[in-house]
Amino acid sequence: MRRFILLGILFLSIISLKAKTLVVCTDCELKSIRVAVATALEYDTILIKKGTYQEFNIIIDKPLTILGEDFPLIDGQERGEIITIVSDKVIIDGLHIINVGTSYTTDYAAIRVIKAKNFIIRNVKLERLFFGIYLEKAQQGQVIGNTILGDAVEEFNSGNGIQLWYCKNIEVIGNSIQHVRDGIYLEFSDNILISDNTSSNNVRYGLHFMFSNEDVYRNNIFDNNGAGVAVMFSKKIKMYNNTFSKNWGTASFGLLLKEINDAEIKGNLFKDNTIGINIEGSNRIEYYNNEFVSNGWALKVRGACYENSFVHNNFLHNSFDLSYNSKINDNVFKENYWSNYAGYDLNKDGVGDVPYRPVKLFSYIVNRTPETIVLLRSLFMDIIDFSEKVSPIFTPDNLMDNSPLMKRVK
Repeated sequence: MRRFILLGILFLSIISLKAKTLVVCTDCELKSIRVAVATALEYDTILIKKGTYQEFNIIIDKPLTILGEDFPLIDGQERGEIITIVSDKVIIDGLHIINVGTSYTTDYAAIRVIKAKNFIIRNVKLERLFFGIYLEKAQQGQVIGNTILGDAVEEFNSGNGIQLWYCKNIEVIGNSIQHVRDGIYLEFSDNILISDNTSSNNVRYGLHFMFSNEDVYRNNIFDNNGAGVAVMFSKKIKMYNNTFSKNWGTASFGLLLKEINDAEIKGNLFKDNTIGINIEGSNRIEYYNNEFVSNGWALKVRGACYENSFVHNNFLHNSFDLSYNSKINDNVFKENYWSNYAGYDLNKDGVGDVPYRPVKLFSYIVNRTPETIVLLRSLFMDIIDFSEKVSPIFTPDNLMDNSPLMKRVK
């Protein structure tokens, strides 16, 4: 994927050597960005000087580079979409865009890309928006280093920060997204790289994607979002070294997995969430070297989850390490570190001599009667948990870590 994108950028660089630069400013011959776009020839550069430009519905229908000097302000005056790209080989760099129009029938965006290839949107500041950056049937592009700050309060009248719909081979890198509905949203988008972004304080999800396959998510921070991150109806997903934190609420989680198959979830941190990972109908997933710290539930497995492996993960100071609503277990728990493990290691090989049962009877009871959570930490609950551990009746008798680690995994 990177090869195609780099070739596209190299091609733009070669073409730009023959192009000219048109300058837009309040005292220049060209005072309007829309007029400059209409005047420019293919592969020209439009340099927008610092200032305020009250414009919207700017349609870029030819290969151009549009550069902002000291972040010129484009004010859409809430009249509709502001920039629409319908051509291949377009670069947008260094603009400050505000006041996108709001509509209940049209998804107005600050910048929309429609059926275009080899584009770059970088170093753009977006505020007072409906949708931020909307990619529609776009391919081989980059969305890099942008700052998106919305003012969303409720889901029904707000849009998403970065949205991809029917896209392929896109890189979304190093963006900051706050106070929108979903920070990053993907639907029917394959071979996407989502890397080094911070998506926080959003009304619903920090990241939300459906029907999107073979995507990679790495080194992102998803913090204090309304419901966390939702991953649904997709396959061959890779999530590496992300942070899911402070997603609190009755319907919140660090990460929701629903109908996900053949995926890798490695090196992630789940901290201070109501539920670290909420899993349903997800199979053949490798959970490796993740850390679950101070969550209500580290893992909540709701059913129809088979052939998953949980290896070399750290479970630290969670109220419940694992919730399981079935007596049938087809998943493997092996060589994890459990802070609640009270076993011993007589031969000093670093592995506990007594298996660890991560499912407590109290967790089973709370699943069926949530009100009983008020009994958490009570002596009565400790007694029934101990009795279930000795003779499992309600929890799967084969659900255990036979080789729990005595020291935290590095």
